[in-house]
Amino acid sequence: MALGASQRLHDGVLAVETMTRFALAVLALASGVYTYLGVRSLLDGSPTAVFFAAIIYSASVSVAIYAFWSYMARFYPHVTTYTGRTAMLGVMALGAAMIIAMSSWLNAAALAGSAALEQHLAETVEDYTADLDQAHQNALAAQSLLPDIQRASERFAQLAASERQSGALTGTTGSGSVVQLLSQMSGQMKELESGINASREQVTNLFNEGQKRLETMRTLVSAPGAVAPRADQFSSEVVALTGVIASLGQTSIAPSIRRAADDLSLGFIAPVADGGNADLVNRQDQVMETVRASVAAQSKVLSQAADEILTRPPVPERRFVPLSSAEAVLRYASDFIPAWAGAISIDLLPGVLVFILAVVHGAIRKQEEKLPFAERITAAELLLALEVQRAVTANGVNLENAVAGAETESEALEPNNITSIDLKSRTRDRSHEDR
Repeated sequence: MALGASQRLHDGVLAVETMTRFALAVLALASGVYTYLGVRSLLDGSPTAVFFAAIIYSASVSVAIYAFWSYMARFYPHVTTYTGRTAMLGVMALGAAMIIAMSSWLNAAALAGSAALEQHLAETVEDYTADLDQAHQNALAAQSLLPDIQRASERFAQLAASERQSGALTGTTGSGSVVQLLSQMSGQMKELESGINASREQVTNLFNEGQKRLETMRTLVSAPGAVAPRADQFSSEVVALTGVIASLGQTSIAPSIRRAADDLSLGFIAPVADGGNADLVNRQDQVMETVRASVAAQSKVLSQAADEILTRPPVPERRFVPLSSAEAVLRYASDFIPAWAGAISIDLLPGVLVFILAVVHGAIRKQEEKLPFAERITAAELLLALEVQRAVTANGVNLENAVAGAETESEALEPNNITSIDLKSRTRDRSHEDR
């Protein structure tokens, strides 16, 4: 039974030898084709130079993969010592690493390069969308001060009107120094209000332009066709969008509000009281001092609000870096694990065949070691032994003594290394000795 099983394993190894070579050749050819597609995207120059350079590189990769796995399939299964197996495994690991370095990542670039480039463009769109939103928010932050400025302007205008019509502040109607001062403060607040409104319109126009640029970029990411031309147009849109974001950063009116708020208190100039008598002059001075305090308080509030806006982090400067398909596959490798698995499997699948052959040959050796030497000889060895027997008998040699001597020597030597020719030569030598 054991001999039959061992023989069937031998026959199986011989039967799949052609298939093994065919599989190695097909896998090496497939790896070479995808390597060609991957390396072509990395080369620059004339189309002819790129074509021949990619062909030579991919052909070298195919030959290297086929030769490496052919050597491993031929020698590894027959190495039986622990040291030899360890050394062969080390060589296999080194060769696998070199194959991945020179071929697998280019295969992955051919399989998923376009998708990786589109993902790079999509993530760039998301980054620039966030930058545009941040720049827009920073530019509009000063708009939050508009209600406070409007209320202050209306309050000063109402006080001026009340003083003019009913003398609500000084007790004397008419357009005197107090009315003049209140009207002046109301006018300054209206100037700030007008500046903020003008800034809002400019910010809105810039933001709308940025949105159009982003929409074009999103269209380029998902558009059909080759990704390289789309990436070039995408770069042009990025440059334009960067300019829009920079303009938004420069249109913030917060610095202007901060300076205007300081001018309200530091540059406050009250007119000289123009009352007709000392009592009116005194009352005008008191009201103007109250207005001064109110203006100082309003200036402080505006300055603090403007400082909060100015302390916001500015939009960081972002630089778009175009990538090749191979670079994109490496950067976003975690998002394309199936493509990487397929690319590596094409190159390293022959290693599975090598281990299958190693297991089969190991099983054959174990089965043959359990059999007596007489049961391990082949039909050819048996025929040679019969020829030796006839030759010995014809020469009148004692066959039993010759066979006993041959068996003694065969037990002292490795059985697998004894051939029929060696047995024949030993028998002839002993026949001469008997004579």
